[in-house]
Amino acid sequence: MSITVNKKALHDYFIEDRYEAGIVLEGWEVKAIRAGRMNIKESYVIIRNGEIFLIGMHITPLPTASTHVSHDPTRTRKLLLHANQIGKLIGKVERAGYTLIPLDLHFQRGRIKLEVGLAKGKKQHDKRADAQEQDAKREAQRAMKERQH
Repeated sequence: MSITVNKKALHDYFIEDRYEAGIVLEGWEVKAIRAGRMNIKESYVIIRNGEIFLIGMHITPLPTASTHVSHDPTRTRKLLLHANQIGKLIGKVERAGYTLIPLDLHFQRGRIKLEVGLAKGKKQHDKRADAQEQDAKREAQRAMKERQH
């Protein structure tokens, strides 16, 4: 069950491969995510010392959750992947010029997971071509709908 999707990532990048990662979260963060109080639009993923981290994901604390703890809504959160997956990602990011983008935050068997995309950036003309393709599909759908009525 999807919690939030990063639509901007699909617009700005070609997604080559997808990986599902666990996230190291605190209790108040889990409660806030379950209440829908987070944003992954401006976040990104980096590799540091052989570990993968999510930076910039904003989680707004609930006013009722733990009042005696000071909350950092945009703290760096560690992502959990298998060692061989991390090795592959490090190789692709460092050698092949790929980047890691958070795509989708979702629940899986009660756990909060993040789908990370191995992506290459789109150029401006690629974005324009995609927009034209979307418009053409929309027009075709509209024509089919009118034809049925």
